[in-house]
Amino acid sequence: MRMIGLLGWAGAAMAAPAHSAVTATSDVGFVTESEVEIAADADAVYALLVTPGRWWAEAQSYSGDTANMTIDARAGCFFCETLPGKSEAAGSVEHGRVVYVVPGRQLRLSGALGPLQADAAIRTLDLVLTPSGKGTKVRITYVVGGYLRTRPAQIAPLVDQVLDEQLQGLKRAAEAPPP
Repeated sequence: MRMIGLLGWAGAAMAAPAHSAVTATSDVGFVTESEVEIAADADAVYALLVTPGRWWAEAQSYSGDTANMTIDARAGCFFCETLPGKSEAAGSVEHGRVVYVVPGRQLRLSGALGPLQADAAIRTLDLVLTPSGKGTKVRITYVVGGYLRTRPAQIAPLVDQVLDEQLQGLKRAAEAPPP
């Protein structure tokens, strides 16, 4: 990533608003949950959700440009990022594999974000959209289990804050006035 491992995640953790929580930790994993109310209907929020280049934080990308991020929201497809560059430096990153989709309601990915990608763990990111008043409630749950080189209780709050940062970015993008 453009940021340096856990130090980048720690800096993001300090900047993110507190609308999230680590809901469980153990010796082999953790669970984080973030939730936000967005003043837009679920279909509009979902359409934005599957366009991460419009709301994902550039500091939390490998290429430094979220325009390189895409989600093909069909089971078996991917949330990927292209790493542009000269032929020897070009590449790509898989952030997650799509395992469950109900447009306008839910998107579930299996995969590792950030520094967790190099560890031997299973990770599931679940994004659920539900109608709420005049808008949509979006809840992110991230479940991580397996072998982690950093103690789960140590890294979980950092991961939680980074995911909340992304959720706040989704809210800002969804509620921004049209150009």
